[in-house]
Amino acid sequence: MARENTNQSLNLNAPDYLAWHVTQKGEKSYWNKVGAPWQHKDGRGYTIQLETCPINGRIVLRLPLEDAPETSNDAGRS
Repeated sequence: MARENTNQSLNLNAPDYLAWHVTQKGEKSYWNKVGAPWQHKDGRGYTIQLETCPINGRIVLRLPLEDAPETSNDAGRS
């Protein structure tokens, strides 16, 4: 029985969002791209592929067509 290569099929399509790790240092927020999710064909969930797994801060999903978030105070963006 052939096994489908999930990572290869994910990379053929653009992600639905980009995953950003956001940390707060005083008044500044720092955004680092950590991965992306793809919506399931049935529309009832997502598969998230992370390139790294942060241990602090938060992960924010944003549309990929937007410019990279600024590193200024983005506290209201979650």
